[in-house]
Amino acid sequence: MPTPTDPPTVPRPVALVMGASRGLGLLIARELLERDHRVVICSRTPPDLEVARDQLLARQPGGQVDVRACDVSDRAAVQDLVHEVESTVGPIEVLITVAGIIQVGPAETMTFEHFDASLGIMLHGPINVTLPVVRRMRERGHGRIGTITSIGGEVTPPHLWPYAVAKSGAVAFSEGLSAELSGTGVTATTVVPGLMRTGSHERAHFTGQAHKEYAWFGPAASLPLLTMSADRAARTIVEAVLAGETRCELTPLTRVATRFRGLLPGVTTRMMGLTTRLLPSASGPGETIEGRAAQRRLDSRVVDVLTTLGSRAAQRNNARGPSATR
Repeated sequence: MPTPTDPPTVPRPVALVMGASRGLGLLIARELLERDHRVVICSRTPPDLEVARDQLLARQPGGQVDVRACDVSDRAAVQDLVHEVESTVGPIEVLITVAGIIQVGPAETMTFEHFDASLGIMLHGPINVTLPVVRRMRERGHGRIGTITSIGGEVTPPHLWPYAVAKSGAVAFSEGLSAELSGTGVTATTVVPGLMRTGSHERAHFTGQAHKEYAWFGPAASLPLLTMSADRAARTIVEAVLAGETRCELTPLTRVATRFRGLLPGVTTRMMGLTTRLLPSASGPGETIEGRAAQRRLDSRVVDVLTTLGSRAAQRNNARGPSATR
């Protein structure tokens, strides 16, 4: 029983992380937990969330982790989620939106459904959750918001068309939000990562000649000279968001590519066009399959070796899911 001499218990600030059941989102949640936040992790898949919570609490036994299943592209569900978290957990002091989907393939194989999925998750998703949260933050006069965009939103890479369109919109949304919040006590950080070793190649969706698309994307998302450690990325992101920085560019390559495109946009587009010609053509069954299925279809020992670091990251960071097999 508390005595009059006991200091009052100070509640931990609440951080809501959308897309936190695996990969980068899970690592961001871990960083916030280690900084003494009460973390609410959210994704569409309850089994993945339960595994994620167990992983977080195993590392930080005294931490507070709440789990909420919600599709970030479902506006009504997201609004209900924000209201419920603010009512039962506490005021949301930090919001970081990470949820994403990667679709790899030539333009000829991309459908309306591919664009709908990308825009729903990576553009409408941040909008859906940020608008109800930022209104409450402004009323309180403080808060931190981080939106995970991509270098793909600054320089459109080949065979990632829907992804780049959605991320480009997310960049504009986050930068506009930052400007609109000036002087309010609430800050918005536009996070622009390059490639990171999160295990994303195993859950990405491949179309066209899916196994050949996996053959280049898997190593590109895994090799250390091309990618950044997801642990280091998560730490840098959380530090930038909590510090209220307006922009966080994670790698030298990201900074160089962004500035090169700003100086020579036409040259950049032509370079991307030349790269497209080197990638697999649109011939093939046209189906869309996950990276794990594409890897099995490819059956290449060389690619398996080149994706070793990325696959290890997938295993560590719940990117395979509780029932996934290699």
